[in-house]
Amino acid sequence: MEREKEGLKSLGSKTQYKMDYAPEVLESFVNKHPDNDYWVRFNCPEFTSLCPITGQPDFAEIRISYIPDVRMVESKSLKLYLFSFRNHGDFHEDCVNTIMKDLIKLMEPKYIEVTGIFTPRGGISIYPYANYGRKGTKYEQLAEQRFITHE
Repeated sequence: MEREKEGLKSLGSKTQYKMDYAPEVLESFVNKHPDNDYWVRFNCPEFTSLCPITGQPDFAEIRISYIPDVRMVESKSLKLYLFSFRNHGDFHEDCVNTIMKDLIKLMEPKYIEVTGIFTPRGGISIYPYANYGRKGTKYEQLAEQRFITHE
């Protein structure tokens, strides 16, 4: 099968959920259109993690947008990866930055941004945002521009 040639294991197999942070479940495949610039966006409206101090659950929508290069993230593996934060203790800002860095390591995108829209805790909402554009390219400039104008 085509997915096996790509080295994909999650897609089409029985789902096995990890009980803690598991970047090793992330899988990628070859982008069929690396010469085109286009956006890929994922929304995970049911993201959960644990407060590292209290152990209480934190809930968020995680938004991931990227411009792929040669590799793309496989969506089922991304889902399993994001679910692996369920019992993981990390601050909101750490979750967003960890997700972005793991995806950069996996697929080396031209550009990526990750936003966490966390539900209020103690009357305060936290919306961390992190982005990256490949150094020395127009995508680095895109990252700077989007970071400056981010609200």
